Amino acid sequence: MNTARLEAFTDGVVAIIITIMVLEIHVPQGSDLAALKAEAPVFLAYVLSYVNVGIFWNNHHHMLHVTERVNGKILWANLVLLFWLSLVPFVIRWIDEAGFVSAPTAAYGVVLACAALSYTGLQAQIIALNGRDSRLAVATGSDFKGKLSIGLYVAAIVLAFVRPWIAIVLYVTVALIWLVPDTRIESLLRK
Repeated sequence: MNTARLEAFTDGVVAIIITIMVLEIHVPQGSDLAALKAEAPVFLAYVLSYVNVGIFWNNHHHMLHVTERVNGKILWANLVLLFWLSLVPFVIRWIDEAGFVSAPTAAYGVVLACAALSYTGLQAQIIALNGRDSRLAVATGSDFKGKLSIGLYVAAIVLAFVRPWIAIVLYVTVALIWLVPDTRIESLLRK
């Protein structure tokens, strides 16, 4: 199988996830800047989540463009990734209702960590099918950024129970690490 159907399905699911996230943002209760300020924390959580979902989508897009073939295992691995990404609106809603306190902040990290682990699993399945000498395998190498991200997510989950703001800083740090698409894959796409 080629990647077209997998990519189209993923694009649709990610679009729905982003739509659900924006629909969860509440209109401020008032017409002044103070009312808008009260909604700022959840709006910033939305922005961070939008960026995170966008990063997964962007890297998924690049990964599939250097993938020659897919099989059933890859389809299922992709569904696992989409499952975890689909939980992002849920944890944002929990943060909105409870505030930036330990459990919802840690749950946000659990969702991101599981999405990262699922992405790594998807990548491994693609490499297993396409070979250790495939363009994706060559481009990702040891996947230091992926491993570092998972480590930071795990640290953030634990630290959310100490100081939730430290966890949020780590979530932002991971997003900043990934904000620029992987140049190794980008260089393969230019060839």
